Amino acid sequence: MSTQTKQPQTDPYQRTDLTLREPPKTFTETLRYLGPGFVLSAAIVGSGELIATTTLGAKAGFVTFWVIIVSCLVKVALQLEFGKHAIHSGESTMYSLNQLPGPRFGKAKANWSLWVWLFIQLFKFLQVGGIVGGVAIILNIIFPAITITFWAIIVTVITSLLVYKGYYTIVEKASLVMIGIFTIFTLASLFFLQYTSYAITWPQLQEGLSFRLPPATVAVAVAAFGITGVGGDEIMYYNYWCLEKGYAAYTGSYQNTPEWEHRARGWIKVMYIDALFAMVVYTSVTAAFYLLGAAVLHAKGSIPEGYAMVETLSQMYTETLGSWARSIFLAGAFVVLYSTLFAAAAAWIRIFSDNFGQMGWINFYNPGTRKKVMAWLAWIFPATWTILFLFIQLPVLMILIGGFVTSILLLVVVYAAIHFRYHRLPANLYPGKWYDATFWLSAVVIVLTALYGIFQVF
Repeated sequence: MSTQTKQPQTDPYQRTDLTLREPPKTFTETLRYLGPGFVLSAAIVGSGELIATTTLGAKAGFVTFWVIIVSCLVKVALQLEFGKHAIHSGESTMYSLNQLPGPRFGKAKANWSLWVWLFIQLFKFLQVGGIVGGVAIILNIIFPAITITFWAIIVTVITSLLVYKGYYTIVEKASLVMIGIFTIFTLASLFFLQYTSYAITWPQLQEGLSFRLPPATVAVAVAAFGITGVGGDEIMYYNYWCLEKGYAAYTGSYQNTPEWEHRARGWIKVMYIDALFAMVVYTSVTAAFYLLGAAVLHAKGSIPEGYAMVETLSQMYTETLGSWARSIFLAGAFVVLYSTLFAAAAAWIRIFSDNFGQMGWINFYNPGTRKKVMAWLAWIFPATWTILFLFIQLPVLMILIGGFVTSILLLVVVYAAIHFRYHRLPANLYPGKWYDATFWLSAVVIVLTALYGIFQVF
């Protein structure tokens, strides 16, 4: 896969015939191999769903509900194409992007897409900085004796230590359990909303599915579109989790044989189930968040802003379940945002190390070098996010800026996915017509939405 030095067979980014494994034959067996989508869910159900989605609902009411639904549904086709490419090729995301056609720059002649990605990440720092702020604000409300600034520093040190030590499994499993509990809590709040003065009516839902987009809501809608569901960055992260789960290693290097095709299709099917299961989870949660924001916050004229963001969001629960729900909301919001922060840190150190390797700055395929660089980044990134938050102190704005540039990043993702499908996919893995129709529908919707948003804003 790479011209760099090949490393031991235990490296998830290298594969040999010794790692081959037959795909599961039953649905029960398949469940044992699910996981990448769970990690992605921990990252997704956070800043986009809890903050950007509810902010859009608070500002626009029900009229932009369709934006959230479309956002969650259409992007999964691109995620599947990226995941499929990782499985049959064994390539990491940045390595794959470096194979795209087009101009190259720098000492290592890196592809233009890598430089565009690196530039966009400068703004993504703001988004994660906003998440750090959200976590710190929640902790300050729970434990007011400690200032928001000090909480931000504490969160930074803990996150860096966890990522540095590699305690992924424990935190991910705990986060998924808590996210599940918070999801049930959110759906319960939406249910009991129908017994209050904020009850959602059928005409309101019809308005939300009318595919109208008032000019005043364009910027927030585009930001929400970019950040809800699987954003451009999560689609890129997904490849690393698929590789580390072993899907590519179990498939083995490409061979034009029935045996290889059987393994490839089998593990791709597992990946499909993994991604679609995650889509059902985050779409349900996102829709619930939006409806609560539109029904309660929009009616009250409450917009989540600044340090009052958390208290404003808590109204979605206290207005329906009572004042006692505030404590549960704070605990759930903390888990949701912190799981996003942790998952972002774990993904960032991987994808940035990969990018640096393709730029020629490090040898990503040397496990020792990669581990050392990732260890340094585990401390550098959280510190940078925290400094940005403490300087700007506008978590909602920071998150929305990150969401907007993520919509632009989706254009790169669409281009890469088309190239993977029509120029890199082996002929014996070609999909059916329904898959291609869904794929092109997703690509067209994403491109038009991104271009429309750029045109309206600028």
